[in-house]
Amino acid sequence: ILQGRGDGMPKVAYSEEDRERIRTQLIAVGLELMAKQGIQHTTVEQIYTRVGISRTFFYSFFPAKEDLVVQAFYRQQPQMLAYAQKLMDEAKLSWQDGVRQFLHNVCYGGQSRFAIMNVEEQQALFKCLSGENRQAFQERRLTFLTELLSIFGIHAGTQEIKLIGNLAFSVAILHRAIPDDLPFFFSDVADEMTSFQIDTVLNYME
Repeated sequence: ILQGRGDGMPKVAYSEEDRERIRTQLIAVGLELMAKQGIQHTTVEQIYTRVGISRTFFYSFFPAKEDLVVQAFYRQQPQMLAYAQKLMDEAKLSWQDGVRQFLHNVCYGGQSRFAIMNVEEQQALFKCLSGENRQAFQERRLTFLTELLSIFGIHAGTQEIKLIGNLAFSVAILHRAIPDDLPFFFSDVADEMTSFQIDTVLNYME
């Protein structure tokens, strides 16, 4: 298959192995940028420029940015599970401290930054996914949450798992929405609110 670089360079033949390598790079770079600067502020151009391919070639892998976002979240899930396991294996951390640090990291970032969708980004992704893909995405999220809670030593029913997932990620969404998306929230107590919510979720999990 011949693909032009779009910059006047000669066309290059890409093998299937090359395409798979580039696809993996696109997902990895996309996830890195989304975790650092947010999904909304990460552009397709930033991603394909970092990887060194043309815009046209990018869209031969992902018809829309949202398709890349889905794959980036799938890639992020095992990373989050590995981070959770690392905290649980840390001898100097109690169970409460390990889970609290995980929830805190989801909200604030840190060495292990994770991409979290805000309300607008969730709405955009929902509109772009077909009903079948929406269901598949939710099923993958439920599997991820089940594995995550199992690492924390929690074995619960499906409804409880969904509830804990909603509670935990709503804390992160609210935290990141203040003050830009929620300007009438009192931003000077946003950290205290996040800390209270994390402790409330932690107490329920315990």
